[in-house]
Amino acid sequence: MTNHLLYLPLAVMIGLTILVWIYMYARRLTFLIGNQIDADRLKAPENVSQIIPAEINAASNNLKNLFEMPVLFYAVALVAIQSQDQSTLTYISAWIFVLLRVPHSMIHCLNGPVMARFVCYALSSIALFVMAINVFWQVLR
Repeated sequence: MTNHLLYLPLAVMIGLTILVWIYMYARRLTFLIGNQIDADRLKAPENVSQIIPAEINAASNNLKNLFEMPVLFYAVALVAIQSQDQSTLTYISAWIFVLLRVPHSMIHCLNGPVMARFVCYALSSIALFVMAINVFWQVLR
């Protein structure tokens, strides 16, 4: 197996997803146990948002976000690895995406300012689009 430059940003994104998942369950379980809420009351998603306050549920919303644009990141990175794309633009774009998704998750999970979160989201998306275009340009050349 080759030592590809994209393995580390992929690992960081996976690590971020795991950390958000752990944080989400720590917050939710602490709330549910502390308020003696029966888990059966949470069967339907609409019940969850009525029972669990937004500040507790923020990590859950972020976890959902980590299965939106990051899925495209994983796919593009795997195409780059498979095609042996070692271009600087792919590598830098990947890191920009990842390094903006970390503060995006922190802001989201901690109920920070929406505009700060949006800026991280928008800039990370642009980096991802640049990465995707470059990877597929490299593949088609």
